[in-house]
Amino acid sequence: MPYILTLIEHYGLAAVFLNVFIGGLGVPIPAYPTLLIAGALLSHSNFTARALLTVSFSAALMADFSWYLAGRSYGRKVITQLCRISLSPHTCVQITEAIYLRWGAPSLVVAKFIPGFASIGSALAGMLATRRTTFLLFDGLGAVLWAGSAIWLGSKFRTEVGDMLARLKQLGKWGLLLLVLALVAFIASKWWQRRRFVKSLRMDRISVGELHQLRMAKTVPVIVDVRPAYAQRDGRIPGAIIISMEEINDPTLNLADDTEVIVYCDCPNELSAARIAKQLMHKGYTRVRPLYGGIDAWVAAGHALDFDNAQTKEF
Repeated sequence: MPYILTLIEHYGLAAVFLNVFIGGLGVPIPAYPTLLIAGALLSHSNFTARALLTVSFSAALMADFSWYLAGRSYGRKVITQLCRISLSPHTCVQITEAIYLRWGAPSLVVAKFIPGFASIGSALAGMLATRRTTFLLFDGLGAVLWAGSAIWLGSKFRTEVGDMLARLKQLGKWGLLLLVLALVAFIASKWWQRRRFVKSLRMDRISVGELHQLRMAKTVPVIVDVRPAYAQRDGRIPGAIIISMEEINDPTLNLADDTEVIVYCDCPNELSAARIAKQLMHKGYTRVRPLYGGIDAWVAAGHALDFDNAQTKEF
């Protein structure tokens, strides 16, 4: 915190803009504490609350609009890459997709208050061709609420914030060290959770070649697509049935327990497919495997896609 205070005192609004902007681009430098401190310093700073809100709002909107343009230009690839670097890859896209697909662009109003939502939600809005004016309206409103709440809280509790900064300043380098250690501990705990989750989903996978051979031998297993509906517009593996986003946490198939089931997605390390496969196994299905490489591997191998004949599973 002391280094943030020093930056704000020396560079004012430029430091706030840079922090909010690079934080919005995904660099793990939290911007909300900076805005709290800047709000607490308003009474003896050379900038006004309106100027602070304008600068922080502009930085947040610019960062989100960058993700929007990336999603519009590169589609699913951007979201996949965001998921790869996320400390919570198994939920980062799934939760965002569920919220955005249910509520649409208005969900961007609260995006910044949900960890991991802002960047993925913005990219998703671009990928789904949300109108630019609609995106800017709701994302801008969300940026105002997010930045304004931090500035208001900092101003409201300026005495408490000042006392905390004074204590940290007294600690000098030790105070900075404590903050760094807390950040490292947080990242390490999230990394460990990710590692445990990935390890828990280790199981046999079927290759694209093996699945293709089964199809050629007319011993086609039940193939389950667990991608969201918009992703299926680009094609599905022929004969695939769908588990929708609403059913993703309680998947059920009207099949004999010993039916061979292949589950696929388009996510890193087949995490969503493996998660659904585990859930199906817990329900009693004994022959369930994720497809190694998912739909991307199927397409890369040159196999055909089905664009019209998705089946709806029966209960």
